[in-house]
Amino acid sequence: MPRSKRAKVVHLTKTQKKGKELTLRLYANIRECIPQYPYLYVFRVDNMRNNHLKDVRSQLANDSRVFFGKTRVMAKALGDTPSTEPYPATSLLAAHLSGPCGLIFSQRDPQSMLHYLSSFRPISYARAGTVASYSFTLPSGMLYTRGGEIPITEDVPLAHSLEPTLRKLGVPTRLEKGKVMLDEEFQVCKEGDVLGSGQTTLLKMFGVAMAEFGVEVRAWWVKETGTVEAVEDAEQVNVKGTNRKGVGDVEMGGDDGDLGTSDDEE
Repeated sequence: MPRSKRAKVVHLTKTQKKGKELTLRLYANIRECIPQYPYLYVFRVDNMRNNHLKDVRSQLANDSRVFFGKTRVMAKALGDTPSTEPYPATSLLAAHLSGPCGLIFSQRDPQSMLHYLSSFRPISYARAGTVASYSFTLPSGMLYTRGGEIPITEDVPLAHSLEPTLRKLGVPTRLEKGKVMLDEEFQVCKEGDVLGSGQTTLLKMFGVAMAEFGVEVRAWWVKETGTVEAVEDAEQVNVKGTNRKGVGDVEMGGDDGDLGTSDDEE
């Protein structure tokens, strides 16, 4: 039977691809920034959240410029070889550009930059694939909104409407006079587990945040001396906050799964 001509999908909007344009602009802007700043840092992002990276960009806006784009384009702008590098030794940074990485051009010296980035570690809800930073178990008896993370006197009972969702996620709950009950303890995750989607849903339902956003410097370049210094893990200034935060303390991360773009790609 022939397809009806009336059953057509009509797109009301048309967008043009900007891949080539963004690539050229990213390359040109990196080349333009190299002579303008005394320091250039290569950084890596852990537990990427777009809004947290934007916070870093806004807090560094007065004396720095952040790029988070295609690693191949950024490496090309820094030079593949000594013969193609715009300034001495910038090509040595290209080896550190892999994975979720970016560039920071800054007036700040390495000590100041390392201290700032290591102290900025907001907590967000974990996504599937995140490693659990600690164990979480739901206690037996009546379930509360925080699942035993805070004293009962400071908590409220879990809404009865969530009980079917809990059962779908594998939690053996039951309703008793409008209260969600659990006959025995239920372990949601163990420390070191790679979390699945069901576990992350339960953790978010009970306000348990485990994903720590972090920006770590891998290497930096000094324009005055034309030298590159790599940062070993042991040398990272690591100022971490508590790894047990509740829904009231969480700096929420976006759930769009987007990798952040540089200020020139937005």
